[in-house]
Amino acid sequence: MRLELEGITKRFPGVVANDHVDLVVEEGEVHGLLGENGAGKSTLMNILYGLYGADEGEIRIDGQPVVFNDPGEAIDAGIGMVHQHFMLVPVFTVAENIVLGVEQVSGLGKLDRARASEQVRELAERSGLPVDPDAKVEDLPVGIQQRVEILKALYRDANLLILDEPTAVLTPQETDDLFEAIASFRDEGRSVVFISHKLREHRAVADRISVLRRGSIVGTADPNEASEQDLANLMVGRPVALVVDKPPANRQEAVLELEGLHVANALGATVVHDIDLQVDRGEIVAVAGVEGNGQSPLVEAITGLREIQHGTVSIGGRSIAELTRKQVLRGGVGHVPEDRGRDGLIAQFSIAENLVINQWDMEPFAKRRSLQFKAISEHAKRLVDLYDIRTPSITTPASSLSGGNQQKLVIAREFDQPIDLLVASQPTRGIDVGSIEFIHKQLIAKRDEGTAVVLVSSELDEILAIADRVVVMFQGRAVGPFDMPVSKEALGLMMAGADPAEAMAKGA
Repeated sequence: MRLELEGITKRFPGVVANDHVDLVVEEGEVHGLLGENGAGKSTLMNILYGLYGADEGEIRIDGQPVVFNDPGEAIDAGIGMVHQHFMLVPVFTVAENIVLGVEQVSGLGKLDRARASEQVRELAERSGLPVDPDAKVEDLPVGIQQRVEILKALYRDANLLILDEPTAVLTPQETDDLFEAIASFRDEGRSVVFISHKLREHRAVADRISVLRRGSIVGTADPNEASEQDLANLMVGRPVALVVDKPPANRQEAVLELEGLHVANALGATVVHDIDLQVDRGEIVAVAGVEGNGQSPLVEAITGLREIQHGTVSIGGRSIAELTRKQVLRGGVGHVPEDRGRDGLIAQFSIAENLVINQWDMEPFAKRRSLQFKAISEHAKRLVDLYDIRTPSITTPASSLSGGNQQKLVIAREFDQPIDLLVASQPTRGIDVGSIEFIHKQLIAKRDEGTAVVLVSSELDEILAIADRVVVMFQGRAVGPFDMPVSKEALGLMMAGADPAEAMAKGA
């Protein structure tokens, strides 16, 4: 399938998301689409997939103009999209998810599960994406769930696959497996649009790379000729430091202490097992691991959001069992949650309101229970400028921002206050390389000011770049901490459950 987008333009109130975009994806090509947050990548792909209508421009497939009014029409035309956030039914089996909506039924109108399972098994083997068709999706690790999403598109005979941030929750080994599968798709004559913020991945998997900046294509690069630095500069429009200078840590007294920590989920099952950890003032301790291995309950226990089953969490020598959630946060703890939409902001509130949401009743933002709108406005304007939050106005609802700008909003609020402990969970998820550079500098600056920093990340490049020590979580248990540097290979193996000594030896 040969895809042509010509003059695609999409406007939203106050924003031109796509500005006369021209893009050609050849048959049997992996085409990388690179750009900052808010550059227009997702909007462009949503137009192609029938989720939005273009205000101007034309889409052509194999030379024929097409108009998609909904995703069903795009799917019928051979286009499949794997979203960053999976669209799966957790309680259904793999096979049930894959055939959902295009089921083959028996004469009695019932799903022929045995036939569906066999078809999915054959497809998985043929595609190099092995899965158990009869496994429930909720029981699968995220890397396998992603395979299910890709197989769902292939089952519908997709000749063009759109992969949106496909490696965001994968281990290095799972990423390698995905790249092998993408190469096989290309060899079969399928086309792939590969969207990622990770420059190295574009150079590893793409045949060509198009760069979007502020809604327009600003260049197309050959990954064999363009360096990561070249791509970063083209994407951001200025020189970008890919490696942040970091002086040695000046560790001081302990700020956070975990002793024998056990945490249970909502059903009472223990999901964090017997963790001991000390984080000192003036250091960054990273918690590495594939999502779903206990990192979220650990963070919630540290920040007072989840009850502790056994053991203790102490901040500044005081057990948080004695404190309310409000007292924890106002006692010098900053928290960047992993899910910005659910836990980091209130979507219908304005940017200015979200920036004071944790201190709205304190001076200078309130006096005698009366909001001081001038102070709130000045505060918001300063942080919007300092953190490059791209918005038409500080009165704009947070829901209208791109995901990356929502993340910068949360980070601006949490960083711009005096704190002794900063718990940052996936702080650069969905963030472009220019913003990553800025956030890493801010994390290191917080460390050097004497803040104890807990960095929870599934991004090994991030951990290698800024952590002073690292622990690895697997199935709720932690190994380490290890003094950095630790090789990416060793961390990846431990994230997959390998014995630490063997992983360190293999990664040496």
